[in-house]
Amino acid sequence: MKIGVSGASGLVGEALAVRLKERGDEVIRLVRRSARRGEIFWNPAEGEIDAEAVGKLDAVVHLAGENIAHGRWTAAKKQRIVESRVQGTRLIAETLAAVSPAPPMLLSASAIGFYGSRGDEVMEEPASPGEGFLADACRRWEEATDVAKQAGVRVVNMRIGVVLSLRGGALAKMLPPFQWGLGGKVGTGRQYMSWITLNDVVGAIVYLLHQSSLQGPVNVVAPNPVSNAEFAKTLGRAIGRPAFLPMPAAAAKLLFGEMGEELLLSSTRVTPQKLTAAGYQFQHAELEPALRDLLGR
Repeated sequence: MKIGVSGASGLVGEALAVRLKERGDEVIRLVRRSARRGEIFWNPAEGEIDAEAVGKLDAVVHLAGENIAHGRWTAAKKQRIVESRVQGTRLIAETLAAVSPAPPMLLSASAIGFYGSRGDEVMEEPASPGEGFLADACRRWEEATDVAKQAGVRVVNMRIGVVLSLRGGALAKMLPPFQWGLGGKVGTGRQYMSWITLNDVVGAIVYLLHQSSLQGPVNVVAPNPVSNAEFAKTLGRAIGRPAFLPMPAAAAKLLFGEMGEELLLSSTRVTPQKLTAAGYQFQHAELEPALRDLLGR
């Protein structure tokens, strides 16, 4: 397959490109500079894209977007988070809808932030969107693919959970304080954390490329979400360090503002109902074996 990938230099995109090439697929990167061989130029902010090149693809995996966990959520930062997702997604969707014949697939990233903070309620794909900045951003992000759906493109909105990897993301940031014996739960620790390893994110994306029956929202998370307190204890055990220094909720709000409330204190208990029903086999379904594998223990 000839697969276009946006965000190919990010944590998930880079790993996905490697996996696809290993499988014998041709990876075409969407880039914002002058395109070289094996690349397609695009500029979402200006609505520019090489539509002819996009029309020659078999599928597009769209992963690009402003990093939500880097820096405080100022008004300008929040605007960049939304615009980087909605503008880019709409541009790709409109381009796919306009070319003839349209490429059959668009796998577009979304996030479990779609559901908002819902306590211990289990979220499957039919659940309604939640409240808050991230929920609204994710809703608009997914709606930006509608034009491609209406044109007959198979669209999958991948609601990705907290990605665990030593290369970057949440685990890479959490690991140093835990290694120093300074780790612990955040707030009450009762809030749910829906996680997935990087290997399974990539595995799920490859699986979705070949499962024509799957479309619309798909939760890309491991089947066993855990509480924040359980995650802290499990990570402590995996590295052989205590994990008894909690971060009070007030401290999380003071240090990180709105981002701390939505990323650290919100509770989103998500299960991969569609992936599981379709037969995807998770490499890491349980947290402790996953962490020990990632940490080489």
